[in-house]
Amino acid sequence: MQRSTNPRRVLLLAAATLGGAAVVRALRGSPAVAKPVQETFEVVKTDEEWKAQLSPAAYRVLRQHGTERAGTSPLDHEKRPGTFLCGACALPLFSSEKKFDSGTGWPSFFAPIEGAVGTTEDRGFFMVRTEVHCHRCGGHLGHVFDDGPAPTGKRYCMNGAALAFEAKG
Repeated sequence: MQRSTNPRRVLLLAAATLGGAAVVRALRGSPAVAKPVQETFEVVKTDEEWKAQLSPAAYRVLRQHGTERAGTSPLDHEKRPGTFLCGACALPLFSSEKKFDSGTGWPSFFAPIEGAVGTTEDRGFFMVRTEVHCHRCGGHLGHVFDDGPAPTGKRYCMNGAALAFEAKG
């Protein structure tokens, strides 16, 4: 006896499979669907140029909107005075004075250096978040949330793979 195909069942299975794949990608730290930031940037390079300049991890985060696994960046534990720079173009982004331990496993700051970052709406993984990118090259850095400490109440949750650190002095 041949079983008839129920269109509703097919749609539910497809949705579960696609949703499950998105969850697996998120847990593995794979990039979401890369979307270009709709701005004009001072530093513009081809994909090939970025791949030649950046490590595979930095390229995946900065150019493909990926996310590193929580707890994998040594910059999360960086406590020296200094400046956190864009890993692609070396623009100063965050001062160590604005860094705090969020307990999330990613370097977190309550404010960027003025004018250093831009934001866009990110609708990936079935949610709406505010993506943070480098103002000079458009590199994806992470996301900003409204659960940070005073005085801003913001938590700039950044990927360490998207940053470089320059110690003061």
